[in-house]
Amino acid sequence: MNDRLLSFLGLCMRAGKMLYGAETVIKAIRDKKALLVLCARDLSSHSANDTAYAASRHGVPVRTLPYEKEALSRALGRHCGVIAVTDRGFADRILTMI
Repeated sequence: MNDRLLSFLGLCMRAGKMLYGAETVIKAIRDKKALLVLCARDLSSHSANDTAYAASRHGVPVRTLPYEKEALSRALGRHCGVIAVTDRGFADRILTMI
């Protein structure tokens, strides 16, 4: 299941339906572009708290992935610990896979 999730996240990234980084994700939440926020399990508490606070204020679901930043970054080809999904179809499918 987890390998399929990483593959699907890669597909979402290649489709351009993903934003990376805490500040970018928080801005996407505030602009109502983020439909789902995904965090690496070893994300810093500061970034996790800031992201979770913004998401809760705007009703965006937040999920912690079963991957560390290193594995997530390796799968996506870019260093990241927090991700915002901006497409409803991708967000719904990821939620069912988690």
